[in-house]
Amino acid sequence: MIGPLGFAAAWIVSGIATDGYEPSARAISDLAAISASTRVVMTAGLVVLGIGLIVDSWSVRAVVTGRAWVAVLISGVAALGVAAVPLRWSSDGLHAAFAALGYGALALAPALAARPLAATGHRGAALLSMVCAGVCAGCLLVAVAGSDHGLFQRLGLSIGHVWIVGLAACVVLGSGAIPDRVVRTS
Repeated sequence: MIGPLGFAAAWIVSGIATDGYEPSARAISDLAAISASTRVVMTAGLVVLGIGLIVDSWSVRAVVTGRAWVAVLISGVAALGVAAVPLRWSSDGLHAAFAALGYGALALAPALAARPLAATGHRGAALLSMVCAGVCAGCLLVAVAGSDHGLFQRLGLSIGHVWIVGLAACVVLGSGAIPDRVVRTS
């Protein structure tokens, strides 16, 4: 839960601290660019996100059958890649590749969890996972082409991260929201 929340806190605080920064029109990566005054805060937010997602992938693997954990792991590794290759460092193309990989994996994770949920009769949870996956992917695709790309980037990432935080909360709280037949017992 700490990774996505730390990342969101970093882009919110950094955006507020940057004069003239318009979050609906500018990418989060602008706040971590080589020349940005908020680079250290945003890089720390990306590292916290990456490590948090990598650690969370283990818990996803432990409780949900299937490959959703792989998507969470890839999203975490990609976040570390985005942190390691900030904008205007050497290759914005490599930065964009890490970001796209992370976005795609983030949208894929809830979609991959939906089938095990549906297979055990938990259609509501499966439907919610598919809606999260579709809205996350749609927002991130619009972010690539739209004039309000910053808004859609934040919306898509937030939806994917809320799904991850929700799953982690179910695991930590033992709420029973993750059905026993989906949960691995070994």
